[in-house]
Amino acid sequence: MTLALGALGVVYGDIGTSPLYAIKESLHPGHGVGTGPEAVLGIISLVFWALTMIVCFKYLTFILRADNKGEGGMMALLALLAPQQDRHKHGTTRTLSMIVIWLGLFGTGLLFGEGIITPAISVLSALEGLEVATPAFKPLVMPLTIAILVALFMVQKRGTASIGAVFGPTMLLWFLAIGLAGLPQVLSHPGILQALNPTHAFSFLAAHGIKGFFILSAVVLCITGAEALYADLGHFGRKPITIGWYAVVYPSLIINYLGQGALVMSGSKEALANPFYALVSGHPLLLYPMVVLATLATVIASQALISGVFSLVQQGMQLGYLPRMLIRHTSRTKEGQIYVPAANLLLMISCILLVAVFRESSRLAAAYGIAVTGTMTISSILFFLVATRKWGWALYKTVPLVAIFLLIDLLFFGANLTKIFHGGAIPVIIAAFMFTLMATWHHGRWQIARIARGRAVAFEKFYEQIVKDNLPRAKGTAVFMTHNRETAPLVLLRHYTHNQILHEHVILLTIITEDIPDVPAAEKVRVTELEHGFVRLTARYGYMESPDVREILEISEGSGLSFDHDRITYYLGRDTLLEGGDSTFSAWRKKLFILLSKNSRPALEFFNLPPDKVMEIGSQYHV
Repeated sequence: MTLALGALGVVYGDIGTSPLYAIKESLHPGHGVGTGPEAVLGIISLVFWALTMIVCFKYLTFILRADNKGEGGMMALLALLAPQQDRHKHGTTRTLSMIVIWLGLFGTGLLFGEGIITPAISVLSALEGLEVATPAFKPLVMPLTIAILVALFMVQKRGTASIGAVFGPTMLLWFLAIGLAGLPQVLSHPGILQALNPTHAFSFLAAHGIKGFFILSAVVLCITGAEALYADLGHFGRKPITIGWYAVVYPSLIINYLGQGALVMSGSKEALANPFYALVSGHPLLLYPMVVLATLATVIASQALISGVFSLVQQGMQLGYLPRMLIRHTSRTKEGQIYVPAANLLLMISCILLVAVFRESSRLAAAYGIAVTGTMTISSILFFLVATRKWGWALYKTVPLVAIFLLIDLLFFGANLTKIFHGGAIPVIIAAFMFTLMATWHHGRWQIARIARGRAVAFEKFYEQIVKDNLPRAKGTAVFMTHNRETAPLVLLRHYTHNQILHEHVILLTIITEDIPDVPAAEKVRVTELEHGFVRLTARYGYMESPDVREILEISEGSGLSFDHDRITYYLGRDTLLEGGDSTFSAWRKKLFILLSKNSRPALEFFNLPPDKVMEIGSQYHV
C-alpha cells in the first residue's frame, strides 16, 4: 500500500489533473456540436470509454507486461528490442532493427515534447480557476504561472527527495477532492450515468460525423499521462500501479467527469466556461482551496514529467543515443534522484516560452494531443514486436489485439493531426529535433568505432612487440579504457609508440552498458589476469546507472587485485573530428555531430576521475 500511495504522487499526477481542462475543451463551442443532453452524454461516454479501453485494457492489462527486467518506458523497449549488436546484422533483421530504433527514438522525442508541454498547460489550467472567482484575477494568471514554473525548475538542483514523501498524500487528497466535488452533481442528475453505456459514444460519433471525429482531439486530453504508468513501472512495479488506479484514481476521475457532465446538462451557463471549477464555484470557501490544491497537484504532475525527462536523458546517454552530460545525484539514500542541468535549463526556457506565447490552457491543448497519441501509437507497435519476437506469441492472437490498440490510437492521432497548424506542430518539431540529435549521435559514434576498429592491433601482435622491444617498465599502475576486448586500445598504442615506456601494471578497463536497468553489485566487475603485467577489468552497468571508475577499482580490490591508489595514472583519448570522411552523413549532419562531440562532457568528469591523475592522448578522425 505504501508503494501504491507513492505511485499516486508520481505516476498519476498528469492524468489526475486532466479534469482541469479535458471536458472544458471537449465542450468548446468551436466544435459546433452544441451542449445539449445527447452531446454531453456522448462526450462523457467517449471520455469514460477512452479511460477504460486505453488505461484499464491496453496499459494495465497488456503494455505493463512488456518490462525490461522490471523497467518500463520507451527507452526500456528500445533496449529490449534493438540491442547494439543488431546493427552488424544484414538483410531483414538489420532493417527491422533500424525501424525499431527510429520508432523508439521518435517516441522518445515525443515524450520530451510532452515533458515540455505538461508543466505549462497544467499550471495554467489550475490558476485559471482564479478567473472563475473574479475576472479581476485574469491578468495575474500568466505571470503567476511563469513564477511558479521558474520556482519549480530552480529547486530541481536541490532534489525532491525531502518533499517527495508528501506527493502521494497530496495527490490522494486531490483525488478525494475531485471525486467529492463531482458526486453531488451525479446524485442530483443521475441521468448522466447513461453515459456509461457505449452506445451513446457511438451514436454521438455517427450523428456528428466529421465534427465528432474532430472532438476526439479534445477527448484525448483525459488520457494524458497514460504513458507514465508504463514509464514509471521500474519505480513502483505493476501491482502498486494497478492498485492505485482501481482503488483511487479511476473512480475519482470517473465521478468527477460525470459530475462535470451533469452540471452542464443541468443548463448551468457558468459550467460551459469552466466546468471543473463550476463544481465548487457556488461555495467560495471551497473554490479558493480547490485552486490551491489544483496548483499543488499540477506542480506535482509537472515534477513527475521533469524527473521523467531527466531519466530519459540518463538512459539515452548510457545507451549511446545522447552525448555525455553533467548528471548530479541529489540524494545519497534514494536511487534514481538525479538532476541534469542542461535538460533543466532547456525545459524551463521552453515552458516559459509556451506560456508567454499561448497564454491560455485552451490554446495549448491543441499542442498536447499529438505528443500523447503519437507516443501511444508507437508503444502499441513496439509492444507487438515484443509479443511476437521476445515472447513468441502467435500472430493469430497478437494481430487482433494490437489491431484494437492501433484502431483507438490512430483514431485519436488522426483527429489531432487536424490541429497541426494550431499548435499541434510543436511536439512534432520537438520530437523531430530530438530524433535528429539522437540518431546523429548514435550513428556518428558507430562510425568512429568503425574507424577505430580499422586502426586496431590484435593483442597477440602487441604482446610480441613488447617482448621484442623489452623496454623498461615504470613503477605504478596505468589504466586504459577500451571498448574492444580483442585488440589493444588505440590510446595504449599511441602511448607506447611515442613514449616508449609501459607501467609495471596495466589495467585494461571495459565498461559495458547492459540492456537492463541495473546490474547487481556482485556481478558488476570481473577481473581477468593477463600476461606481461596486464589485467583486464570488465565492468557492467545498467542503463539507469552512472559508471564510476574509482568505484570499479575499489570493487576489483575485493577480487584480489591490489595497487597503490596514489600511483595510478588514467590514460584517456581525446578525439578531434574533422569533415571529409567516407561516412554516409550529409554535410549538415557531419557539422551537427562534430558540434555535439565538442560539447560532450569530458570523459574524466563523466567517469569521476581525479583530474591530476589523468593524461589525454589525441586521435584524429574524419567523419
